[in-house]
Amino acid sequence: MSHLSTHPRRTGLIGAACLLLLALAYGIGGSTITYAFASDPLGPRVFPVILAIALAVLCIFYARTPGDAEEFPRGLTMVRIMAIPVTLIVFCLLMETIGFPIMVFCIVTIISALFGASFVLSAIGGVIQAALWWFIFSYLLEVYLPVGSLFG
Repeated sequence: MSHLSTHPRRTGLIGAACLLLLALAYGIGGSTITYAFASDPLGPRVFPVILAIALAVLCIFYARTPGDAEEFPRGLTMVRIMAIPVTLIVFCLLMETIGFPIMVFCIVTIISALFGASFVLSAIGGVIQAALWWFIFSYLLEVYLPVGSLFG
């Protein structure tokens, strides 16, 4: 018996609280976006704020949902799970310096390899994903993506 089994809802409440803090931070960050020109009457603030509100509402539903306690993963499973937010944080911190395509390649390669793909297949997937997302954002959506200050 684990300590969590005496409090079946604790795991869900902890997760909901963490996601609610993330929603709050995302909403504050999104509402402080400044822009020099208005290509859209609503501006770039609306999308992050809407996502933050949606996440906050879903957190409330998640916290109110009864459920059984589950054991937290251990060992390699925990490393794999924690690698995802760590790589996303590194992505955010280094994207302007290293550039979007290289960071997408690195993230896809690392996460794919951690979850069992061979390094060669992970790297191929990274190249395909980087090219695909670059094309979608740059050409279809016409969203500026940094190529990295290291390269130009």
